[in-house]
Amino acid sequence: MAIFTRAPKAEPILGQNRAVAMVLGVLTWIIGLLFFFPLFWLVVNGFKEESVASSSPTLNFDPTLDRFSEVTEDSGGLLSFTEAFGNSFWIVLISTVLVMVLAIPAAYALAIRPMRKWRDILFFFISTKFLPIVGIIMPIWIIARDLDLLGTRTVLVVLYTAMNLPLAVWMLRSFFAEVPKELIEASQIDGCSLLGQIRQVILPIVAPGVAATALLCVIFAWNEFFFAIQLNPTGASTIPVWVNSQQKFQGQFLAGLSAASVLATLPVVLAGWVAQKRMIRGLAMGAIK
Repeated sequence: MAIFTRAPKAEPILGQNRAVAMVLGVLTWIIGLLFFFPLFWLVVNGFKEESVASSSPTLNFDPTLDRFSEVTEDSGGLLSFTEAFGNSFWIVLISTVLVMVLAIPAAYALAIRPMRKWRDILFFFISTKFLPIVGIIMPIWIIARDLDLLGTRTVLVVLYTAMNLPLAVWMLRSFFAEVPKELIEASQIDGCSLLGQIRQVILPIVAPGVAATALLCVIFAWNEFFFAIQLNPTGASTIPVWVNSQQKFQGQFLAGLSAASVLATLPVVLAGWVAQKRMIRGLAMGAIK
């Protein structure tokens, strides 16, 4: 006599999965709001009067743009918003372009045509990030002084290029390694040169990864503070140095400092928002392996 057993119903399991997914979704939103709240409060304080921003936290206030106009107006001092923004713009732009020009051929060589001990080469690149910046600032300062580069954009361009180059090589190498070798071999059979392979075959495929790498280099260079404050405190000050100058020794400055911080983060936020699709696609592309 055949014995038939009733299969367990799937409805309770589905219900449990939905409950778990709902709880995880709520926790994700809570954690995201906790991380976002300091930025939200920074923006809110930028629209307050100094007396209101320094008092007890409140959302009941009359918004004003006076703090933004105060921190952006050129007062003739050592630091001004327009000069600092211009310095940061050109330093970040030139250093990022140099990083990509140097990192793309290096990543191609390490991924497409790996040489002997290529892992040691990669480790050497990343090992340059092990040493704390404060441990090398003195010899860098002396070299910059002897070369008459203190207070210039050039010294920061060189340092930011060296700072971001190891990261760019590592990221681009992972992207290049995912390019099908058959496409490269087909281009070689067609008589495509090395430069043509990179420009016509590889770069169109890894464009999201290149965009993600370039954006990360822009963010790191834009936010860098230690080199800028040590080597260019006044002559070629950048946005982080300008924000630091908004701290006053007398009186209240919280609202003004918040407004300056909002202006400093706005270009990076806009750049990330514009390139978010390419950045997410590029980061996901590099994580396949």
